[in-house]
Amino acid sequence: MSTSIVSWNVNGIRAAQKKGLLEYVEQEGADIVCLQETKAKPEQLSEELTAPGGYTSFFSSAEKGGYSGVAVYTRRKPLEVNTLGVTEYDAEGRALVLEYPEFVLINGYFPNSQSEGKRLDYKLGYCDSVLQLCNSLVDSGKNVVVCGDYNIAHRPIDLARPKQNEGNPGYLPEERAWMSRFLEAGYTDTFRMFNSEGGNYTWWSYRTRGRERNVGWRLDYFCVNQGFSDRITSSEIRSEVMGSDHCPVVLNIKDDRG
Repeated sequence: MSTSIVSWNVNGIRAAQKKGLLEYVEQEGADIVCLQETKAKPEQLSEELTAPGGYTSFFSSAEKGGYSGVAVYTRRKPLEVNTLGVTEYDAEGRALVLEYPEFVLINGYFPNSQSEGKRLDYKLGYCDSVLQLCNSLVDSGKNVVVCGDYNIAHRPIDLARPKQNEGNPGYLPEERAWMSRFLEAGYTDTFRMFNSEGGNYTWWSYRTRGRERNVGWRLDYFCVNQGFSDRITSSEIRSEVMGSDHCPVVLNIKDDRG
């Protein structure tokens, strides 16, 4: 048996529905689908989006309308569902935490540090809250899967134009240093378990038509605690899937169910 998980920043769940979101979900057939930047509260959505065929849905929405927010569609019933438990991040719908028998799944929409690092402190505080949660779960004997839009390109290989983007949000030294610290604390960037090449991106600017030229950034990740990494059978980028300025990333986990 295996479990497949999708993570996708949809840049507005209602906009993505018009661009084939539900068709993609059906076609991919994943056990769990994690969405970020939903920009909607569940009561604003059609039943198609709150209860797609075969899935149960969970939402954490921002208090501010049309902003941020995450959602999870799951075919497997979680033991428990929570938010991050930190008011300033929960108010923006920044995370959902779902516990399953084999692992705890954290679906996160990491804040953008914004121009001139206006929200850098807020972002790093969020990052540290995620790391603390991961450490406490691992210390208690649980495995963790942290997916979502991290809004960080970690190394020069993770974006098309590293030199030109030094000092830009998503590639600030402080953000990259946090990502290094996270991985050094005992976590694995699963994509890099299978692929060490450049040119693999998950976000392209609409403004510069970056996707047509593959001038992009790898901002979307699946990370797991190192003790769980031997259960990962694949970690892939679905760069051919349209519908957002991000594309889906997909993780497959070998598990011990039946």
